[in-house]
Amino acid sequence: MKIKTGDTVIVKSGHYKGTTGEVKAVNRKTNKIIVEGVNIVKQALKPTQANPDGGIIEHEAAIDASNVMLYDSKAKAGVKIKAGVDKNGKKIRVNAKTGKEIKGGKK
Repeated sequence: MKIKTGDTVIVKSGHYKGTTGEVKAVNRKTNKIIVEGVNIVKQALKPTQANPDGGIIEHEAAIDASNVMLYDSKAKAGVKIKAGVDKNGKKIRVNAKTGKEIKGGKK
């Protein structure tokens, strides 16, 4: 998987198609990611001592990583990425079309 936490992605299929958001979490085993503002679900909570009223909360659910593309803010579009190597021999992510390095992820 080439998506990292902190990347900005665009959803390319499903109900939220065309929506951009930041990746909050990545699960490499299940190939799922959680994107801010995408795939909002409602969950009913039973009353507890900490939350005596209970209620309904909304939160983001995971979506498959194959349904998103890395978003390039300059091109205003999703981009395909591939692996590359910089001058120092360090692995980097490269835009497959232009060959330029893609920055992103957690700082």
